[in-house]
Amino acid sequence: MRGNMKTDIEIAQEAVMEPIEKVAAALEIGQSDLEFYGKYKAKLTEEYLSSLQEKPYGKLVLVTAINPTPAGEGKTTTSVGLGQAFGKLGKKAVIALREPSLGPCFGIKGGAAGGGYAQVVPMEDLNLHFTGDFHAITSANNLLAALLDNHIQQGNELQIDTRQIVWKRCMDMNDRVLRNIVVGLGKKADGVAREDHFVITVASEIMAILCLAEDMKDLKERLARIIVAYNMAGEPVTAGDLKAVGAMAALLKDAMKPNLIQTLEGTPALVHGGPFANIAHGCNSVRATRAAMRMADYCITEAGFGADLGAEKFFDIKCRIADLKPDAAVLVATVRALKYNGGVAKGDLNTENLEALEKGIVNLEKHIENLQKYGIPVVVTLNSFVSDTPAETEFVKHFCEARGCEFALSEVWEKGGEGGIALAEKVLQTLETKESNFHVLYEDALALEEKICRVAVGIYGAGSVSFSPVARRELQKLTEMGFGNLPVCMAKNQYSLSDDPKRLGRPEGFELSVREVYVAAGAGFVVALTGDVVTMPGLSKQPAAYGIDVTEDGVITGLF
Repeated sequence: MRGNMKTDIEIAQEAVMEPIEKVAAALEIGQSDLEFYGKYKAKLTEEYLSSLQEKPYGKLVLVTAINPTPAGEGKTTTSVGLGQAFGKLGKKAVIALREPSLGPCFGIKGGAAGGGYAQVVPMEDLNLHFTGDFHAITSANNLLAALLDNHIQQGNELQIDTRQIVWKRCMDMNDRVLRNIVVGLGKKADGVAREDHFVITVASEIMAILCLAEDMKDLKERLARIIVAYNMAGEPVTAGDLKAVGAMAALLKDAMKPNLIQTLEGTPALVHGGPFANIAHGCNSVRATRAAMRMADYCITEAGFGADLGAEKFFDIKCRIADLKPDAAVLVATVRALKYNGGVAKGDLNTENLEALEKGIVNLEKHIENLQKYGIPVVVTLNSFVSDTPAETEFVKHFCEARGCEFALSEVWEKGGEGGIALAEKVLQTLETKESNFHVLYEDALALEEKICRVAVGIYGAGSVSFSPVARRELQKLTEMGFGNLPVCMAKNQYSLSDDPKRLGRPEGFELSVREVYVAAGAGFVVALTGDVVTMPGLSKQPAAYGIDVTEDGVITGLF
């Protein structure tokens, strides 16, 4: 793959990290502005965040990618390496990333620290418990669930219809058997028996709320709007109705504060929040992004999975809600992934194959077109592998330049910031010479069904959209309830532009199936479930957990 390089965890464990207060000092952040979690992690205080309000925004660069494949793309690796390269060029940059979920760490996807010599550290802490933000979100979610069931048990003053409870419990682990369960079995004192469900923590509405909330006041207002159930008259019952908001906010008080860590080269990184992009909005917190933009001249952030999911939601949900205007996008691809989209088996990707590359590059082409629809300049980068040939690299370069994109090769996995200088220079050149005319894909006033169709046809390439009878009833109900002006959050598999994960490349004219629609009233968007996507993943036949261990002297092994 990449020679005899060390594993990501070996590289991370050999790193000599700076004390976090020294990293902070380079951004003129004092020790009193930090809440320390050991030597190498800290949260920014509310007082410091407030002090940033009068500072101007720096440039905002989004890093996104083609659809993920088993061949690997390296979106987070590129984000980290680009930030390190900016540092090499003497530019003041802060990286803004998501926190990883434990589910993928022990499943198949992996963590979210980057890779090779473009990582954020401490890598093990980040990929495991970090500063406890996800545990706080899980606790707040399940406190609301407990208060809901307790209210029913204690007389049900709100007349909640137990057949119309929509709030789900959560946990931050892939556990398929919890998707559909029965609770309340046993004695009368054990509760009312009913069907219940679990989602993974990163799919919880509270995760989305934390990532979109501006401050504690906004957080509490959003929590109060969460719809947990409907009463016998069909009216919504909220977390505010259950008097749950204060206690939930207390659990989330510290989780609201962005986390400061560093890259292998000491570049500062704010890592905060972590909604999945295939079942949620896929971006780090608004608070962290805004802080990074005010702390430095350049903020480099990323959005989950391919640009059809993460970037679309970054633009149409996060930027819309937070009034952010990105200045450029970096689109990450690999020769290997493009050949995989062209039909080459994973075991044969190391062999030059221009025919397959030409066939598979249509996936990259669609993502370029999609990003350009938002009015921002695009830089395409190839995350380099030793198996790439000059002919393959040149083919991609000419292909991108012919479509109005800048192009640069990235070698950050192997060389860290030094390997990202060519990319950084292209990004800087783009920021200086090309104007961003950012706009969202659709207006608020467009009907929910039309918003879904606009994404499906315009971004995915669908020919039509089919709505199940249940989905159509929900769309009508949500519109009547006053939620028709909200943006839509599409829940779709990440592997294909379509809702069929096996359709690689650039499928066109397909029918996208919407089976269910519901509102995340606190987060401020309407979720549309497509295809067979699920909100509680399962583990694979050979989960990564099998290879993870800890030695007698406390060193974690096998974590990527």
